[in-house]
Amino acid sequence: MIEIDIPGFGSLRLAHLVCDYNGTLALDGHLLPGVGEALRGLAPLLSIHVITADTFGLAAGELAGLPVALTVTPPHDQAAAKLAYVQGLGAESVVAFGNGRNDCQMVKAAGLGLGLMQKEGGAAQTIASADVLATNVLDALDLLRHPLRLRATLRS
Repeated sequence: MIEIDIPGFGSLRLAHLVCDYNGTLALDGHLLPGVGEALRGLAPLLSIHVITADTFGLAAGELAGLPVALTVTPPHDQAAAKLAYVQGLGAESVVAFGNGRNDCQMVKAAGLGLGLMQKEGGAAQTIASADVLATNVLDALDLLRHPLRLRATLRS
């Protein structure tokens, strides 16, 4: 668990990391370099979940051996499926990462929502609904390893 009090934002008690796959952890279906090691480093602190429509059909193979729970959603109503997943975990205990339009609701509902804008881009509504924006998933994952960085960004 990651616990941090952020003046003007509130107290975070995060138990789960929920991530989109393509555009967030992966590009063109392939896990980005360094992501596996970063997820292994966070596994003692957070239960890690990857939820995806798996556009390229590579997620299971790319995530094999990593400490993550993979959920593949049907191609329709992905936004609703991702939101329901986060709510099922207890949204206030979730940090959610995403970049696509179908990630907007889960990012907004999570106790901490993080929008990413990498090579695949980021949907404007998802970026606007996030608490924090990052341009590199490794930097975003490092925010969880160094939560005082979150305090510096989110305090008011």
